[in-house]
Amino acid sequence: MTISLAGVSKAFGGHPALRPLDLTVPDGCYFALLGASGSGKTTLLRLIAGLEEPTTGTVTLDGADITAEPPHRRPVNTVFQHYALFPHLDVWENVAFGLRRRKATGVRERVREMLDLVELGPYARRRPRELSGGQQQRVALARALVNRPRVLLLDEPLAALDPTLRRQLRRELKRAHAETGVTFVHVTHDQEEALALADRLAVLHEGRLEQTGPPEVLYEEPRTAHVARLLGAANLLEAEAETERHDGAEARLRLPGAHGTLRMPAHRCRVPGVGPGRTVLLGIRPEKLSLHHPDGEPADPAGEVERPPAEPEAPYREIPGDENEREPRTDELPEPYAAPVAVPGVGLGAGRRAEPGVLVGGLAGPGTEPEAVDGELPPVNGTEDGGAGPLGLNRIRGTLVDTSYLGVALQHTVRTPAGALLTVHQPHTRRDPRLTPGVPVEVRWDPAHTFALPASRGAGADSPEAE
Repeated sequence: MTISLAGVSKAFGGHPALRPLDLTVPDGCYFALLGASGSGKTTLLRLIAGLEEPTTGTVTLDGADITAEPPHRRPVNTVFQHYALFPHLDVWENVAFGLRRRKATGVRERVREMLDLVELGPYARRRPRELSGGQQQRVALARALVNRPRVLLLDEPLAALDPTLRRQLRRELKRAHAETGVTFVHVTHDQEEALALADRLAVLHEGRLEQTGPPEVLYEEPRTAHVARLLGAANLLEAEAETERHDGAEARLRLPGAHGTLRMPAHRCRVPGVGPGRTVLLGIRPEKLSLHHPDGEPADPAGEVERPPAEPEAPYREIPGDENEREPRTDELPEPYAAPVAVPGVGLGAGRRAEPGVLVGGLAGPGTEPEAVDGELPPVNGTEDGGAGPLGLNRIRGTLVDTSYLGVALQHTVRTPAGALLTVHQPHTRRDPRLTPGVPVEVRWDPAHTFALPASRGAGADSPEAE
């Protein structure tokens, strides 16, 4: 069932909780509403459920206007954060309650089907107090689904559970959605939960709809600084636009305190009418960065590593006439590139060309690292700090401030010449003991992972992470 909201808003006592918005939830979709407390996400859910009346706008289900319909006449069920189970009824009777009230037929078969779905058959005669928090949540899910709603609304259903149990219940929610085909609308403030569960998601902020789309699109190409930070750690640095476009495919930026130019795909610049001299927020996710010691040896063995000569590989080149196709480039390549090896998923990106002996998409050859002189990296493209170097990567010099152990990765904090802070996440499978606080380092990344946002919507340059 497709849910459509047109011009919907809600105010309480003259104070807007939800500003006018248009939103469509496709039929059969697992849709997440993500936002901080007070963003309006629960208000939006209650408007769909019929628990609140919109101040303006209409709500439709499959084209039928249900704006004025009471909750019990909508083919919608809700799973609340605190479950609302009947303490005097056992699991079976809790699940069967709605069916009995409606005098439905086939109660026994439908209840058994739902208990099997949530794997609570053996617990059918237990009372809620005899169940764990996760089991109670599954009872609430079964009670909602047994009525065969066309839409299931979930209001922070996992918020009261511990992290391990939340991850387990996430898997069960995905399975229940896949097996029932019901449209799910899931409210949460947890970005990991939204990314893991949703086919599509919407980010709300202070009652406004900031962005909607597939999770990977919002993560990789956020439209605002708020979306960038809400969906995970994000380095956002104030930069100055150097050129509006380069050959229609590339934009170039300059960071204060650095003399080199940073490059990015033009389509990832979310600043309308950007031109030379305009201030923007340059964005890059910490896991997209690699950290390097002044002697040139990379700190990240999973990223830029030298391949053994016995398995030579070649950079890729674009096939003329088709920017979506790439093939190994063998012309004018020195050893050890004599036998090119195709690596699925590795490419240069539009407009980029590999040069002999440079690293592209994780492939390395002779000349990958610049040589250090007296512990200092040589200038890149004739500049002292940062810029697009001979590897075709964006590069920024700085000083390592701190390193923290996160379990799955190491988190490095780097201070740039302008005083801004960069956060770098790297695997710790081969930790470089030379990377200690105070040493000069170089941060590198593929320009294709850069995005740019309006500076007016950000909080400044020194905001490396989202909480």
